[in-house]
Amino acid sequence: MSGPNSNYDPVEVAALAPEAVEAAVAAALAAATAASTLADLKAAKLAHLGDKSPLALANREIGALPPSAKAEAGKRVGQAKGQVNAAYAARQAELEADRDARILIEEAIDVTLPTGRRPLGRRHPIELMGQRIADIFVGMGWEIAEGPEIEAEWFNFDALGFDVDHPARQMQDTFYIEPPEGGLVLRTHTSPVQARAMLDRGVPLYVACLGRVFRTDELDATHMPAFHQVEGLAVDEGITMANLKGTLDRLAAELFGEGITTRLRPSFFPFTEPSAEMDLRCFVCRGADPACRTCKGTGWIEWGGCGMVNHKVLRACGVDPERYSGFAFGMGIDRALMFRSGVSDMRDMIEGDVRFDAQFGMEI
Repeated sequence: MSGPNSNYDPVEVAALAPEAVEAAVAAALAAATAASTLADLKAAKLAHLGDKSPLALANREIGALPPSAKAEAGKRVGQAKGQVNAAYAARQAELEADRDARILIEEAIDVTLPTGRRPLGRRHPIELMGQRIADIFVGMGWEIAEGPEIEAEWFNFDALGFDVDHPARQMQDTFYIEPPEGGLVLRTHTSPVQARAMLDRGVPLYVACLGRVFRTDELDATHMPAFHQVEGLAVDEGITMANLKGTLDRLAAELFGEGITTRLRPSFFPFTEPSAEMDLRCFVCRGADPACRTCKGTGWIEWGGCGMVNHKVLRACGVDPERYSGFAFGMGIDRALMFRSGVSDMRDMIEGDVRFDAQFGMEI
């Protein structure tokens, strides 16, 4: 850029010459007319009105003129820029109107046409409930363990302290794989994973197992021959019933909301000692409605079994019971789904009716 010139008057700088300004305006107007899209118009505007355009360069040269020439040159350049800006604004309005009209035609939807889409499938609510429970345990720092559904009789019964003549081992309670003397069963609970986890992983141990189990129950509103359980096992130094109670309270609160607690009632299981039945504070009435249909006015709902791991189980799995103690618990995932979602009949879960699954969406 040249500096001010005050020695002679006036001085015409080349970029400010009337013919140069007129040529810049003509080129800018031609580019605006030639632009067929908004993108083209934006590029043309940058070329003819941007910082490096001829009109911008002419505007900067005004500072090099003597004072007597600045007014005339400024008026000439200002009128030129105003003319070009007006032309570009008008052309932009035209292109935007064309675009909007084209969109109305190209993207028109006939809402009266029948839909051609197939209904979306859904993940089964029992699977979603299992994943939610698994996430809760992972959030507490536990691991998720797995075991086979066709289980060795030793893992399913012997390692857990079931005597040879225990009623649960009879064929009226257990599905045996042919031949019956082959020692294989469809697991009746997820508790065999306790033994497998202690043998495979050692201690200390904090694992949860979720899976399908089988019993020779008649199919009705509250029982199924194939259902789902979650088993929890913690073995470490200094584990007590207080740790068990705290874990169950946390699980209940995560699944059914804060304020839901658990209650332990003395019971018996071969693989835990002491053992307890685990009750859940009624999530409907919170124990305040004697006419509540969910808990039948008791304020509590039976949820599962639990207790401290029996020393015989620890020894069978190579764990020193003098040094380590542990707790275990198990409850039905299907029953948790019933409690959480108000499902009144377990048969609805397995009939394969997509209308049942659809109401749960992709998350519960």
